[in-house]
Amino acid sequence: MSAKILVIEDVPEMAELVAMYLTKDGMAVQTAGSAEEGLDIIEKDIPDLIILDLNLPGMSGFDFLKKFRNGHTATVPVIVASARDEDEDIIKALGVGADEFVTKPFSPRVLVAKVNANLRRNSEVSAAAEDTYSFGPYKILLNSCVLKKGAEKIPLSAKEYKVLEFLIQHEGKALTPETIYKEVWKSEFGDMTAVAVYIQRLRKKIEDDPASPKYFKTEFGMGYKFTRG
Repeated sequence: MSAKILVIEDVPEMAELVAMYLTKDGMAVQTAGSAEEGLDIIEKDIPDLIILDLNLPGMSGFDFLKKFRNGHTATVPVIVASARDEDEDIIKALGVGADEFVTKPFSPRVLVAKVNANLRRNSEVSAAAEDTYSFGPYKILLNSCVLKKGAEKIPLSAKEYKVLEFLIQHEGKALTPETIYKEVWKSEFGDMTAVAVYIQRLRKKIEDDPASPKYFKTEFGMGYKFTRG
């Protein structure tokens, strides 16, 4: 399966150039013109690597890095590609979560080589240190937030994965929607029906018969419970 790359760059010509070279190298590329758009994409599907500009409209690249590292796995490499070349900017970017800093203008071929090097290094580290959890025909790679059924990767959004992980951490225990919402959404107030929506999404993706769930059970009056079946 080709690596998924997210390019967050507000200059369309630059984003298209980078995407063209990465696609030519066999990678699947999505582009975002702002940090906010990038976060929306990540919420649906976490990429294998991110290329990030710092000077973005709205949220800056620095703020994006802080938010991304606080809310997602630290194993996803981030390469900053920016015209800001002061030592302070480079040090700050690396300090808040960038793995590498490339100064504009850069050679697209060199950038592709750096992307491949980071993907290869990240794959080797993940393979050596991956914690797993298995249930039925499924296996969760906990370090990389990936769910697999045999060799097939089951696509999960970041929030779907977090709900699944939280339920698994409390295997066999019924959890109220309020508890799940508070721990996964990190808020005590909000639309609790969101929990039911995400449970239903997980059932559709994982259960053989979502109407008669084997893994994601409803304990009436108590909440939702994960069992290995």
